[in-house]
Amino acid sequence: MTTIQETTRDEVLAAAARGREAAVVLATTSRATKDAALNAMADALMVHEAAILAANARDVDQSVASGTAAGIVDRLTLNHDRLQDIADALRDVADLPDPVGEVIRGYTLANGLEIRQVRVPFGVVGIVYEARPNVTVDAAGLCLKSGNVALLRGSGSAYNTNKALIDVLGDALETSGLPRDCVVMVPGTSHDSVQYLLTARGLVDVIIPRGGAGLINTVVENSTVPVIETGVGNVHVYLDESAPLQRSIDIIVNSKTQRTSVCNAAETLLVNSASAERLLPGVLAALKDKGVTIHGDDRIRAYCDAAGINFAPATDVDWAAEYYSLDLAAGIVDGLDDALAHIRRWSTGHTEAIVTDSQEAARRFVAGVDSAAVMVNASTRFTDGGEFGFGAEIGISTQKLHARGPMGLPELTSTKYVVVGEGHVRA
Repeated sequence: MTTIQETTRDEVLAAAARGREAAVVLATTSRATKDAALNAMADALMVHEAAILAANARDVDQSVASGTAAGIVDRLTLNHDRLQDIADALRDVADLPDPVGEVIRGYTLANGLEIRQVRVPFGVVGIVYEARPNVTVDAAGLCLKSGNVALLRGSGSAYNTNKALIDVLGDALETSGLPRDCVVMVPGTSHDSVQYLLTARGLVDVIIPRGGAGLINTVVENSTVPVIETGVGNVHVYLDESAPLQRSIDIIVNSKTQRTSVCNAAETLLVNSASAERLLPGVLAALKDKGVTIHGDDRIRAYCDAAGINFAPATDVDWAAEYYSLDLAAGIVDGLDDALAHIRRWSTGHTEAIVTDSQEAARRFVAGVDSAAVMVNASTRFTDGGEFGFGAEIGISTQKLHARGPMGLPELTSTKYVVVGEGHVRA
């Protein structure tokens, strides 16, 4: 087990204060300097690959020894390919337009005053997250590009990995002429250190939680710093009456099994009763080949028995679950309205998908679903900042203020108004 590292409130506030000072520098840093730093950070990750992977192996071994679920261990684990993907994401961010200074709107009043609304950094962004080392680098890169300091509090189970990553990133920042405190690791691994961060109002401008429902609820309920709430993913795929068989197989298999330990993986399959006999034998056979277990209602059980797929009766816990595993809740519904009613009851507002050949059904589904992303004839795995062309993402927001859906660079900015006159005074 990772040793709990106690820390004091003063230590956490001191880290936030260092970030505050670095934010002053970063707010006026040119795009060229930020992009050069991002590329230097990407290069440094691969130069120091052996040290990073060695630190990660210690965290993984400790997690396995403590009985951590396989899906969580998968999220924690780094290897050459995953580290290369993380480095490439930094380079992708460097290639993206800089949002800072973008004019959202501008106009001239009748009295000659010029008014512009422009994007500006938040300042210091605190990020509280679970055992996902990629978040450490993604957050650092996105915050840097958008002119923000990243104040990072990962889970204790990833402590060695995160420290190694942040040390490497800090060295690269200094080499690029920027303060190493543009990326700051919150000291300590105890719950107290999280609480000190959440109440650092005046030093931290916004908190973004990334993780399971427990972590997110803790942050939302205890923070005195404004929070952008990211959400868990109880994601649904609905096979409509007109859904083509092969398309249905391809989408549900990819949505469920392409990677199970992520928030955009499908957790519930709903099948229109009018297409169940046509679709379910093939769909269940494909899922069986991938090792999926169905947690189903009484109506789908006979199809599961015929397919020989692992089956367990579904309870309310199953309909609400985010499994992070090769488990899938599944049921038969009497049409689109029933599917929408089921989704409204159980969805976490992340992503829902419909497979259909009917434009009318697609329109009704899109209009009836109140989630951050709605897929029509596409895998739910596309709800991702990288897949949306944002580079990396800071998270997927399921709230409606200040951002919703995958959060890229623009979502990491606020705005201010610039008003230019020629000696104007108000009458």
